[in-house]
This record gives sequence, C-alpha cells and structure tokens, in this order.
Amino acid sequence: MKHQALLSLLALTLFMTGCSSKKTIVPDMPPSQLYSDAQTSLQEGKWNRAIEKLEAMDSRYPFGPYSNQVQLDLIYVYYKNGDLSMALATIDRFIRLNPTHKKMDWVLYMRGLTNSAQDTNYMHELFNTDRSDRDPEPVEEAFGDFKKLVKRYPDSLYANDARQRMFSLKKRLAKYELATADFYLRREAWIAAIKRCQELQNKFPGTEAARESLEIQAEAYKQLGLEDAEKRTRHLIGLNPA
Repeated sequence: MKHQALLSLLALTLFMTGCSSKKTIVPDMPPSQLYSDAQTSLQEGKWNRAIEKLEAMDSRYPFGPYSNQVQLDLIYVYYKNGDLSMALATIDRFIRLNPTHKKMDWVLYMRGLTNSAQDTNYMHELFNTDRSDRDPEPVEEAFGDFKKLVKRYPDSLYANDARQRMFSLKKRLAKYELATADFYLRREAWIAAIKRCQELQNKFPGTEAARESLEIQAEAYKQLGLEDAEKRTRHLIGLNPA
C-alpha cells in the first residue's frame, strides 16, 4: 500500500508538471502594464504566471528600461519554481552582459543557492537517502559562487549567510571525499585510499570527515604492513577523539 501511494503521488506530480508546461499566450499590452501584472503574480507567489509575463517582456522588449530588472526577476521566479537550469542560464547571461551591475552580489548569491538546490533531490529526501557519494559538482560550483561573493563583496547583505552556507557545503564535500576513500578501502586499493584520505585532511581540516578518514588511513597502512605509519595515524586518532 505504501509503494502504491508513492506511485500515485509520482503520477500526480507528473500530471501536474504536464499541465503546468502548457504555455498561456500573454496578450499584447504596454510594457508598464505587463510588468505590473508580472509583479502582482510574483508577489502572490504565482510563479508560473509570473514567468509567462516576464518571459513575454524579455522577448518583446529586450532593450527597454525594464530589461535588467526583468532578468533579475526571472532569476528569482525560476529558482522559486524549481526551474534551476533556466535560473542558471539567466544568471550566466546576466553576468556576461552586466559584469559591474550594482546587484551583482545578489546575482552571485542566487547562483550559489541555485547550484546548492541542484544537489537536493526530492526522492532522496523522501527516502532519506545518503547523498554523500553523489557527484559533488553542483556543491563545488555553489561553494565557488559563495566564495566569490564573500571575496568581492565582504560587506554585502548576503555575505554572512554565504559564509554559513560555505561551512555546510564544505562538510558535504568532505563527506564525498570520505565516501570515495571508503570505496577504495573496500576495493582493497590501499594506496589510493591513503592518498584520498590525505587529500581530504589537507583540503578540509577540522571536519568530522577528516577525523573519520584517519580510521580508513590506519586500516590501509595496516593492510600494507606499514606498522610505523599505522602507529602514527592511530596516535593522531587519539589526539582527535570523536
């Protein structure tokens, strides 16, 4: 019954996605009115309607006085609607065309949020799946976005939140490195496991994953018969208790 309910939920989700993909023709109207209507939809949280109107403005008036703000609004509503690829494409276009825009700190912040969201999967959350061994590329991109924001705009309103998110992303990346080292250990690739552990400890010192990697490193040394190296590693484990 549980699986049947989940399948029904998935079917309903696909049906709703199909329905929402049908585009509504936006009638011709002055840009000021069209933008006002788009803002109303945005403020009401009607993301699909806001997207339709903003996309119409973007295509009909690409060089008008609303152009930059329309693109900024599209970045936001694409993100809120879960259209992450469209959000990233719009962000990258905006950065390319407006590299010195006054809201560039916000654009970088949204890029970080969007890349972070790509690492989150609804089904993983539903089944409480450990994602530590998943491809960390979106996480690396997000970390780079937030790092760039903090470096370029240290006094930005978004800088402190970006720093906190970098801390969480760092732990996520460290867990991926740990999962990889554990994979090598289970495959009896002792040297590869040791190298991965050492890389993790150098790149992400102070993380829980770095401490746990010492156990993998010690076991790999043991399997290689390197008693002195194993002893030194176990001494480090003693100095860094859980």
